[in-house]
Amino acid sequence: MQEDCAAGGCSCSGSDQPSGSLKRLGWQEYFMSVAHLISRRATCTRAHIGAVIVRDNNILSTGYNGAPSGLPHCDETNCRIYRSTHPDGTVEENCVNTIHAEINAIAQAAKHGVSIKDADIYITASPCIHCLKVLINVGIKTIYYDKPYKLEHIDELVRLSGIRLVQVHGDEQ
Repeated sequence: MQEDCAAGGCSCSGSDQPSGSLKRLGWQEYFMSVAHLISRRATCTRAHIGAVIVRDNNILSTGYNGAPSGLPHCDETNCRIYRSTHPDGTVEENCVNTIHAEINAIAQAAKHGVSIKDADIYITASPCIHCLKVLINVGIKTIYYDKPYKLEHIDELVRLSGIRLVQVHGDEQ
């Protein structure tokens, strides 16, 4: 092989990337792309969200939104929506059957005995207020998200908690 390269028979350019290949993803883009890929497993008919918990550039746990393990998934007849009113008067709609991606990622880590304290999370959408409170309590330091979701409902908790909220755009798979 080295002889072929020396003779100009390969595309090695001395860099980490072969010539003509796509640009290598940075860590943030990589983990957000993984979150988008994971979101394709979601069983919620209203939104497909993926989450990846990471520490030191290593994936610790993943999750997507859907029904608890072994229970029926949402479909046109099984999606049970409940409405609640936020203090500012906006109406929030959630499904009784669905566990959010962030909570599923936390549950998977707990199930397998993986510590997520001082880790970061990548989510395809910013967390709802309930997930944010849990992320604060488990010790997540930075939340990376792609699409904003009702940021005005979480801005005060983000500020008070000191957790970092960073938007990172990722390619949907």
